[in-house]
Amino acid sequence: MHDLAARLRRLPPSCGPVRLVAVDGHAGSGKSTFAGRLAAALGGAPVLRLDDIASHEQLFAWTDRLLAQVITPWSRGQDARYTPYDWRARTFGPPRALPSAPVVLMEGVGAGRRALRPYLARLLWMDLPREEAWARGRARDGAEQREFWTGWVEAERAHFAADPSRPHADFLVRQTPQGYEVLPGPAEALGPDQSITQGDGPSAMW
Repeated sequence: MHDLAARLRRLPPSCGPVRLVAVDGHAGSGKSTFAGRLAAALGGAPVLRLDDIASHEQLFAWTDRLLAQVITPWSRGQDARYTPYDWRARTFGPPRALPSAPVVLMEGVGAGRRALRPYLARLLWMDLPREEAWARGRARDGAEQREFWTGWVEAERAHFAADPSRPHADFLVRQTPQGYEVLPGPAEALGPDQSITQGDGPSAMW
């Protein structure tokens, strides 16, 4: 983890003064836990959770809001302010400051989407098969969220079918009994003129 943190610190800024690092993967794949540990290894780097940007009405159609509230201000060298969504009250809360920092982690399903990749220093993919990830997520959230999960799975399938992240990942992150294994991602093997045809499923070696 500390080796990865050191590598990220050495990268050139990607969004104004910020090295924006995306942690993407299927719901339930462990993005939040991993991002928290990586943030600690980075000395307390800020973490933007896309659960605060999405909403019940816009599970994945939140790109414009993120660009307006976070990405564009950082690109101009300004601090960002975003309105976090309250999933229980079903409303957006008061603005929350998100100052620029040398490294900022952005974690959530769709963090590596096409519209955001130009602003990313690196894209990390939590490499857990989707059915296993979803089962973990359902177990975590319990019966209360069963109906939500039914709609979520359909929406996530549609999103990654149209805009896959895994083929563009710089690193694949796999959880092990000892911690995490960080491997070169599919993007490492792609030339500048190669097209992407594979989806977000696990590789054959997984």
